[in-house]
Amino acid sequence: MYAAVDLGSNSFRLHIGEPIAGQIHIVRTARDPIRLAAGLGPDNALSEAAVETALRTLRDFSGILRQFRLDAVRVVATNTMRVATNAQAVLPRMEEAIGHPIEIISGEEEGRLIYMGVARALGRRTGRRLVIDIGGGSTEVIAAHGDDIHIVESFSTGTHPQSATYFRGGHISADAFETAVNAARAQFEDLADQYRQHGWDAVYGSSGTMRAINEVISRNRIGDGTMSLASLLALRDKLVELGHVDAFDLPGVKRERVIVMTGGLSILIGVMQELGVAAMTAINAGLRLGVLSDLELRANRHDRRDLAIQDCMRRFGVDAQRAARTAAIAKTLFDKLAPQDEAVVHHLLRSAMLHEVGQAVSHTGAHKHAAYIVEHADLPGFTAREQRLMSLIVLGQKGNLRKVREVLGVPDLAKAVLALRLAAVFMHARVDGDVDAVRLRMKGRIDIETPRGWLRQHPTVAALFEKEAEAWNDVGVPFSVTT
Repeated sequence: MYAAVDLGSNSFRLHIGEPIAGQIHIVRTARDPIRLAAGLGPDNALSEAAVETALRTLRDFSGILRQFRLDAVRVVATNTMRVATNAQAVLPRMEEAIGHPIEIISGEEEGRLIYMGVARALGRRTGRRLVIDIGGGSTEVIAAHGDDIHIVESFSTGTHPQSATYFRGGHISADAFETAVNAARAQFEDLADQYRQHGWDAVYGSSGTMRAINEVISRNRIGDGTMSLASLLALRDKLVELGHVDAFDLPGVKRERVIVMTGGLSILIGVMQELGVAAMTAINAGLRLGVLSDLELRANRHDRRDLAIQDCMRRFGVDAQRAARTAAIAKTLFDKLAPQDEAVVHHLLRSAMLHEVGQAVSHTGAHKHAAYIVEHADLPGFTAREQRLMSLIVLGQKGNLRKVREVLGVPDLAKAVLALRLAAVFMHARVDGDVDAVRLRMKGRIDIETPRGWLRQHPTVAALFEKEAEAWNDVGVPFSVTT
């Protein structure tokens, strides 16, 4: 059983699901429309009042999670936490409240997870699809064919900024709506050709705002009663006629969500007009189902992150055999150091596979280029925190260690850095088969013990050990090699 928690800009939501016969059955849900994005000030910092509201909801969610025996929990935060200038200061308080790590995911990762949820709900593996998700702070548009995503983009327009900018105080006019739609179209125009060239057999809207618009249109038989562009324009005309969100009393949407729906409608009309979409279908699937599906895949050893590593290696022309040799040596050495955190093993192996990716930029300072690529490349499935951690391990593969002091303070991460540094040395010296004979310890100091005559057989390693001793001694970690 898995749990997905979505810390969105409009609402915080929780899904607990159990995989049964190829489907994920939702056994518990929770939602709190806290409007986190409304708590952003002029400097894009979250107000203390908004933070306190978030903490209360997270504590409530923590209580729900404790009622179930869960195999894995993943908590993801989206646009508001991406743009909040005080996010890093607020994050520890939020993590303490819910009792789990919180991942601030990129817009592209959000789009990929949304599509995973939609694809899982549809079940069918074929067909070209366009998926549009309008959230509180951003809009994700995904073009895919079956399970394969071809285009995923996150656009910085959402229901909250759209409503606050163009429908202030809840007032709705024809001019304001036209301005709002044109502003939305401007967000999508640069990439519209790419989406049209990809094409689609079906279009789906996956967010709560989409479902609210669909509910209002279908229940009140607005336009043709479906999510066609004509129906959306008819709903727009109805809102303009009423003139204010408080005057809207049609069934299908709660009164407090009318302003959210209005902002979302202006974006939806804009994106459909710009991409040339005539009609779409609202679907009750998206980010949370995508997170649950991803957790299930990881449990079954089908981790998207490993595919992302392979794609990155191909993109930058990494020698796969050299990378695999380095990773194997690093794993052997890391095991000798008796690490405690299993997760660090995966970070080390993935870092080892990408440790030479910087050579695509330049052989001079390749480790620095590699660290930059690992931190900033689009790696599906990875969080920004994970990529930052791997980039530091990669950066620490050679040269002075002062630049990676922040990870050296964590014992298992320091061991990972040591394992990758030595693995790179042994790989270049081609001593793969002789690694088992080396004894290695790291506890306050680094002690390496080699068999008699081993260093004479590998003279280049002896010279590199001297450089390693200098580097580690420079950061206060004694380094010694004995026979």
